[in-house]
Amino acid sequence: MACTTILVGKKASNDGSTMTARNDDGSFTVKKLVVVTPDKQPKKYKSVISHLEIDLPDNPLRYTCTPSVDLSNGIWPANGINSENVAMTATETLTSNPRVLAADPLVVYKKAETRRQKDVPGGIGEEDLVVLVLPYIRSAREGVLRLGSLLEQYGTYEMNGIAFNDKDECWWLESIGGHHWIARRVKDDEVVIMPNQFGMDHFDFDDAYGEGKENLCSADLREFVEKNHLYIGRDGVFNPRLAFGSHSDSDHVYNTPRAWFMARYFLPTTYKWDGDNADFTPESDNIPWSFVPEKLVTVEDVKYILSSHYQGTPYDPYSAQNSPKKAIYRSIGINRTDVMAILQIRGYMPEPLQGVEWICFASNAFNQVLPVYSNVDDMPEFLSRVGTDVSTANFYWCSRLIAALADPIYGSVIQNIERYQGTLITYGRTILEEYDKKMTESGDFTLCAEANKKLCDMARKETVSALGTVLKVSSQHMKNGYNRADN
Repeated sequence: MACTTILVGKKASNDGSTMTARNDDGSFTVKKLVVVTPDKQPKKYKSVISHLEIDLPDNPLRYTCTPSVDLSNGIWPANGINSENVAMTATETLTSNPRVLAADPLVVYKKAETRRQKDVPGGIGEEDLVVLVLPYIRSAREGVLRLGSLLEQYGTYEMNGIAFNDKDECWWLESIGGHHWIARRVKDDEVVIMPNQFGMDHFDFDDAYGEGKENLCSADLREFVEKNHLYIGRDGVFNPRLAFGSHSDSDHVYNTPRAWFMARYFLPTTYKWDGDNADFTPESDNIPWSFVPEKLVTVEDVKYILSSHYQGTPYDPYSAQNSPKKAIYRSIGINRTDVMAILQIRGYMPEPLQGVEWICFASNAFNQVLPVYSNVDDMPEFLSRVGTDVSTANFYWCSRLIAALADPIYGSVIQNIERYQGTLITYGRTILEEYDKKMTESGDFTLCAEANKKLCDMARKETVSALGTVLKVSSQHMKNGYNRADN
């Protein structure tokens, strides 16, 4: 999966919450938001892709996730928040290099070639990780340690980045080859940006092998680096991005431009981003992985940046200007996004109200996030009852339809899209604040379900209305239109 991820520490956000968010950029996969209660969590898990069977622990926690509707290729649960207010998003597909992959090969499923042979299962991957980890952790750090142990035991057939957050901490883990991994705690006042490349640009082995306050890794990682001559820096400081990542020409059109635009947004005056003397360009390999943003970050900021397509630059595919640079770089808010969730843990609220999942589907340039409380046993049908047939009865298909209709007539319909986006998030925040107050004062946290239904009823009304408006404008731009006055 080609995705984009943002992590926000609690002192970097405007309200003291932690946030992790990711565009799950698949292949137009139909998704839904559901709640998995402990009785529905399997005791034995079997991966569709790698044919690996794993026994799971007893006493799983309840958790939300956004699985694929068609399960023929696996569940792919993508992201969620559990009943202990720990969030996880998995995964950001990472790039690597031949030195790493030769030293620790990926663990790929091997089908038997003869009847006498047996199939050899592969490792774990994006299809599996949320189911294997999220129901069994009570902190972000526990998420890192559980996933790390699974990678060491079973291996993986792909390199991935995974984010965890609880009310106090955000952690980022990156897998290395088949069995190794590295993780860092995001500093409270920092933001992390991840555009499919191996991201970490610094790591403290002394802390990892000591107290492990902000750095964790597989037990033999330093030995692995030294044995396989993976250190290629010259300043004596270990840079994981140099050691484990890729540095290809394709990165400069697919990955680094996204890092450039995200950092440019959060640090507009700290560096020079444009012109001949720019500190960083869209093709720079050394754009910082983490930094203190110039202002506190809101949910709206995260949504905007994960919806972006290089607005205000010569690279915007929707720009009216006839720029030779237009659309040469891969947009962040790409057409094939399946789902995006901003997983917010609000430590300042009572525990039953801390987890809020801001959810949206399809291309982010044309949709809007809807907040829902995670402390429920099921989700309203507008989010959870989704089929493979196109329908206006759910958020997923309405969002897909709006995006497909709006894209060819962007200039004619963008004002309608922006009006819809503003209305939906304003009403969403209004309802959220109403129920935050109501439940905090009454202590009746079962009202989370009532609040989610009210949020979804509002979202359905506004989204179907927006779809009707976009459909009308799109119909007016059909090529077979004719008016006698045209003659």
